[in-house]
Amino acid sequence: MRILIIEDEARIAKRIERMTKDFFLNTLQQLTCVHSLVDGIEHIANNPLDLLLLDLNLNGENGFDVLQQSVSEAFHTIIISANKHQALTAFEYGVLDFVPKPFNKIRLEQAFNRVLKKEEVTTENLQYLAIKKRTGIQLVDIKNVLYIKGAGMYTEVYLKNGKIELHDKSLEKLSQLLPQSFHRIHKSYLVKLSEIKEILVQTGSKYSVELNSGKILPVGRTKYKNLKELFL
Repeated sequence: MRILIIEDEARIAKRIERMTKDFFLNTLQQLTCVHSLVDGIEHIANNPLDLLLLDLNLNGENGFDVLQQSVSEAFHTIIISANKHQALTAFEYGVLDFVPKPFNKIRLEQAFNRVLKKEEVTTENLQYLAIKKRTGIQLVDIKNVLYIKGAGMYTEVYLKNGKIELHDKSLEKLSQLLPQSFHRIHKSYLVKLSEIKEILVQTGSKYSVELNSGKILPVGRTKYKNLKELFL
């Protein structure tokens, strides 16, 4: 686990660092703590990460300047901030959790367990997927997403307008962030349930779904029963 902490208050930074070390123990490959927006952005640009722990108020600088970039990256982001009024906006952009200050060990470990998927994640507030472009970050409204296909370490996001956008997060990580209106129908596909027109059963115990657009997508055998129950 490679983790970056961006926190400007030295006392709080040391506390987060200590709790992080205690929780991840032998799985911790690298733990870096920086105290400024500039240093955080530089570290993200030059180092692979699995998790970012981010404060939103950094000596008067806005942590959202980092957040808008980080949510398009392959790693998860957890906000640790006293700015509780910004929690909804943070979730809309695609953070895994928002830990309000002051916090205790139990609450921080709950967030860490979500990273490890030991606790259920519900992020119904997600409204955008942040897509990296040459010109910057493009926010794609979740309402315009039909389905998402795994493409190795990346994902292909299929939109209603026919466009396909590449996202840096894996299908596994996106499945943790997307609202329950999306369902994992196959190891390689996440589909918006409202876009499914019909479940198709073929010979040889093969299953698929037809979308409203006419697109046919495969359904995994282990996913079929649960998907069928959702439609009953």
